[in-house]
Amino acid sequence: MKFRSITLLGAIIASTVSAPVVAKDWTKATITLEGAYAPWNMTNADGSLGGFEPELAKVLCERAKIECTLVASDWDGMIQALNGGKFDVIMDALSITDERKQVIDFTIPYAATPAAFATAKDSPLAKAAGTGATITMTPGQTGVKEIEALKALFKGKTIGIQAATVYAKFIYDNFGSVAEIREYKTGADRDLDLQNGRIDLGFDDAVYFNNAFQSSGGSLVFTGPEIVGSIWGEGEGLGIRKSDTELRDKFNAAIKSALADGTVKELSMKWFKLDVSPR
Repeated sequence: MKFRSITLLGAIIASTVSAPVVAKDWTKATITLEGAYAPWNMTNADGSLGGFEPELAKVLCERAKIECTLVASDWDGMIQALNGGKFDVIMDALSITDERKQVIDFTIPYAATPAAFATAKDSPLAKAAGTGATITMTPGQTGVKEIEALKALFKGKTIGIQAATVYAKFIYDNFGSVAEIREYKTGADRDLDLQNGRIDLGFDDAVYFNNAFQSSGGSLVFTGPEIVGSIWGEGEGLGIRKSDTELRDKFNAAIKSALADGTVKELSMKWFKLDVSPR
């Protein structure tokens, strides 16, 4: 998933004073989700929370023998509220980053989302070499043959990206010398220009694009290989207060179990149509 902005500077400052450390018998826990980041999590018509993460949370809580309550809250205040004791766990496609590790702890990742290019279905750039394949990359890696092939194909084209994401850096580093890069405040704004032919390509989280493709009525498609690996960080994990190591360990064991028996894969195929299990 893209590294969504969480106004971290303010969160870090506000989070330096956390809730008092109190020994707990973790039989109950409150998990917060945004309820507005489909298909990771969403609010159903009846007010309940649905999507990949609520269904996975049910499995993890059962295996950890914890009675969990799911609540929706605003994305930009989650870390501060977690450390303030308003809930016990963040489960909102939260990317595990070094910056966030300064103020909260994380479980092992339960997902690691690929990224990919998208273009109009009738574009001559559709079905570029490597479409349907997956390549693994590390930070700063160069000379990848699949990327070099795309650079030749995308020369002189316009690539739309959402500003201030890890994907923006990747596009500038790898395609900035051959293509025009256009930044957008939101992915939806970029997608609209892509549908209307004002740009040639978009680059973003593949899970996000899968959901966006449905909204576009099938007018957009993937092109070129999906890209996975440490280039996008460690993946998405549960955010937990640094003091709650026992809770973290319980969920780590549950995540390992759900990964090992294919539960994470099954749920991700249901909601994302692709396997986002960490590799």
